[in-house]
Amino acid sequence: MLRRLLRVVLALVALGFLGYGLASNWHETTAAVGAMSPWALLGAFATVLLGQFFMLVAWREILAGLGTRVPLRGAGRIMFVGQLGKYIPGVVWAYAATMDLGRDHGSPPRRTFATMSLGLVISLAVAISLAAATLGQLDAVREAWYLVLLVPVIIVGLHPKVLAWGLNLALRVARREPLESVLPGRTVVVAVAWTALGWLVYGAHIVLLAGQADLYVIAIGAYAFAWATGILTVVVPAGVGVREGALVLVLSPVIGTPAALAVAIVSRVAFTLADAAAAGIAFLLGRQRPSSASVYADQNGSGSTALTPDRNLSGSPEA
Repeated sequence: MLRRLLRVVLALVALGFLGYGLASNWHETTAAVGAMSPWALLGAFATVLLGQFFMLVAWREILAGLGTRVPLRGAGRIMFVGQLGKYIPGVVWAYAATMDLGRDHGSPPRRTFATMSLGLVISLAVAISLAAATLGQLDAVREAWYLVLLVPVIIVGLHPKVLAWGLNLALRVARREPLESVLPGRTVVVAVAWTALGWLVYGAHIVLLAGQADLYVIAIGAYAFAWATGILTVVVPAGVGVREGALVLVLSPVIGTPAALAVAIVSRVAFTLADAAAAGIAFLLGRQRPSSASVYADQNGSGSTALTPDRNLSGSPEA
C-alpha cells in the first residue's frame, strides 16, 4: 500500500511540475499546438506507429533467439497488448500480461520474461548511446557528461554472455530457473539494428511536431534521452510527466519553452494513441491461436525440441 501511494505521489509531483510549466506558458503553448498542421499531427502518429513496428521486429528476434519463433502478428499480440500494462503503476502488470499472452503462443513464461527484459536493456542501451552521441553540444544536457562514459560499458554489457549472466542473476534473485540458452550474438546485432532504426524513426516525429527539418539529429537524441529518463523512473507508470519534463529540458534552448511544451504534450498523446491502436490491430490480427504443432515446430525451425541441439550457458551442446 505504501509503495503504491509513493508511486501515485511521485507521478502527481512530476505531472505537477509539467502542469506548472504549462500554466506559466499557457497562451504560447496552446498557440504552438494550434499552429501545428493536421498533416504534421497525422504524420507524427504514423511515424510513431512505424517506430513501434521496428521495435516489434527487434522484440520478435530476441524471442526467436531464445528459442520461440512466432509469426509477426502473434508477436505483435504478445508485445503490444501486454505492454498496455505499463500504464498501471508497477512493472509487474506489463510483465504478467505479456507472459500470459506469450503462453498462448507457445512461449514459456520464463522465456517471455527474458525477452521483455533483454528488449528493455537493448532499447535503453541504444537510447543512451544515441543521446550521448547527439546531445553533447547542448548546454541543457552538458552536465550529463557521464552518459558518454556509459557507452563503452553499454557495448560490453550487450555481449551475449554478459546479458545472460545479468538476466540469470535477476532470475536467481527472483528464485526462478535460469535461461536454458545464451542469446546468440547474431540475434543481439540484429535486435540492436532494428532498435536503432526504431529510434531514428521516433526522432522524425519530433521534427514533424516542431516543424523544423534541421532539428532531426537533436530530435533523435532528445526523445531518446527523455524516454530513458522516464523508463529509469520506474516508480512512475510509463514515465508520465518525467519523460515530458526531460523532453522540454532538452528542446527548450533550441525551439523555446512554449513550443517544447507543445511538442512534449502532443508527443505523449501520439504515443498513447499509437499504443492503443497497435494493441487493437495486433489483437485483431493475432486472435487466431496457432496450433500446438505449428508452435512446436516454430520454436526450433524443424519440428522437434528433442532432436534439435541447443546451447546452454557454457556454450556446450545440450539435447
